[in-house]
Amino acid sequence: MQSAAEWADSVWRRGIAPEPLLTVSEWADEHRMLPALSAEPGRWRTNRTPFLAEIMDCLSTTSPVERVVFQKGAQLGGTEAGLNWVGYVIHHAPGMMLMVQPSIEMVRRNTATRIDPLIETSPVLRERVSLARSKDSGNSTSRKKFPGGMLVMTGANSAVGLRSIPARYLFLDEVDGYPLDADGEGDPVALAVQRTVTFRGRRKIFLVSTPTLKGFSRIEAAYLESDQRRYFVPCLHCGEYQTIEWAQIRWPEGRRDQAFFACSHCGGVMEEHQKPRLMSAGEWRATAKGDGRTAGFHLSSLYSPFETWGEIAMEHRLVHKDPPRLKTWINTKLGETWEDPAAEIMDTHSLMARREAWGDMLPAEIVALTAGVDVQDNRLEMQVVGWGKDQESWSVGYMVLWGDPAKPEVWEDLDRALLNTWPHERQVADLSIRAAAVDTGGHHTGAAYDFCRSRLGRRVWAIKGRGGQGVPIWPRKPSRSNKGNLPLFTIGVDSVKDALAARLRIPEPGPGYCHFPLDREAGYFEQLTAERVMTRYRMGRPERVWMLKSDGARNEALDTYVYATAALHGLNAAGLNLNQEAARLASIPLKGEGAPGTHPASQKPKTTIRSPWLNW
Repeated sequence: MQSAAEWADSVWRRGIAPEPLLTVSEWADEHRMLPALSAEPGRWRTNRTPFLAEIMDCLSTTSPVERVVFQKGAQLGGTEAGLNWVGYVIHHAPGMMLMVQPSIEMVRRNTATRIDPLIETSPVLRERVSLARSKDSGNSTSRKKFPGGMLVMTGANSAVGLRSIPARYLFLDEVDGYPLDADGEGDPVALAVQRTVTFRGRRKIFLVSTPTLKGFSRIEAAYLESDQRRYFVPCLHCGEYQTIEWAQIRWPEGRRDQAFFACSHCGGVMEEHQKPRLMSAGEWRATAKGDGRTAGFHLSSLYSPFETWGEIAMEHRLVHKDPPRLKTWINTKLGETWEDPAAEIMDTHSLMARREAWGDMLPAEIVALTAGVDVQDNRLEMQVVGWGKDQESWSVGYMVLWGDPAKPEVWEDLDRALLNTWPHERQVADLSIRAAAVDTGGHHTGAAYDFCRSRLGRRVWAIKGRGGQGVPIWPRKPSRSNKGNLPLFTIGVDSVKDALAARLRIPEPGPGYCHFPLDREAGYFEQLTAERVMTRYRMGRPERVWMLKSDGARNEALDTYVYATAALHGLNAAGLNLNQEAARLASIPLKGEGAPGTHPASQKPKTTIRSPWLNW
């Protein structure tokens, strides 16, 4: 039996022993177990995603690299590579580790779905991390203590968490989702990196993310400072090495599901089932000099073993005409930044030129109506928008309700307006407004709250706009921290404006196209295009903001369109599927086509309620 002195001596010797010559990928292959809920549960195999090996090994203590940057598409295992690094640190190279997620809420979700399963399914980690106990601060949602170190997890929106500890290891996950500023104390990435300065020469920093907008993407900026490595694979026909690019993905006419990779040198065809051979024979090659301390990796989803070229090509077919959805595809599938079309000045005359007459009934393609309401000091303004397949939209009505919002009369007018119905070209009941978003900012917040509170059952929602990139169009849940405990939905107005600006440039009807009625006047279009994107610098970083083109310009048409769009996203969150409803509606005959059991002559005449644009 080992004596106390012998035990103490063995602990001392382990403490001063050099770190083992083991890489992160070797550790993962030996010790990492994927939980049962994973797509491929069981033992981790680096050869399943061979392109991750070099990324992980640069995070090993045996590598001279200090900073690893991974700009990527989806379905590539980037986060899993980071989790392997976490396990490696806990087991073989203990020290203080800081892991940063975009928000505190995401920390909680990530701990439950990623960190806890990582520890529970890997025996060598489970024996080192103390069990979670209510009184044990060493194991909680935000902290995991182990011999020789601790994993601290925080959100990029928490300055306190970012400056809580010195850290040798720093894992910055989805950095393009971080806010510009953390609690008024500066750039969250800079704050987190500052925690590692005392470990310069021994520290490891891992930045991983899908990119966003060109010129504003943190991950792209970090990648451009690196040696810019790309993954080259050999042609199975001519042997020439090349990267897999979207331009080389081809398919037989009309069969995107059968997409293949064509060699850029000899034109040789490589099928999906040959992708594992390409990946295993591939290698990372630096394409820039870099600073000698930063290894940068760029990889698109075209390399993913979990998603086929055919699936990516079919998704492209669905989104390529709709800029907001195409942006997501470019970011998440190609791992590339999106060129911002909203920075271009909108041409109001071209929008007016495409006005169209669709008569007294709603066009046959419209599935649902939503409304956006803006509150001014002497009036309410409401826009009603019709939505069809792939968010093709029709501005079917605009109304200005004059009156003092501090008094009940104008709100009664709004209530009647929201109860209006519109006859439809198809043999269906008149459409009513399914949801409305009422802005509660400004000087009449209390009155807006009172109006919405009694109409929640009709989905008349109180909303508050919030600018800035990364703010979701519709929140996962409303806030109730207001007078009267009313559900208040904070909407990402910049995200809606980005989408609208892109869609207004779509030249022909189809996904995302915006239709306007023939009687809509010039003042509406001037307001709709009253803002543009500007770049300003705050704390040394570019900040993208929507601003009025000129002082005193009015933008109520834009705001109400934004709010009506947010209401649609609220419906989506409640279960609406536009495309499914559009498919169902398309099977219903148009009025006048004589559907079985009905005849237009026997139907009661419908009163058309018009909501024209009003000048003043």
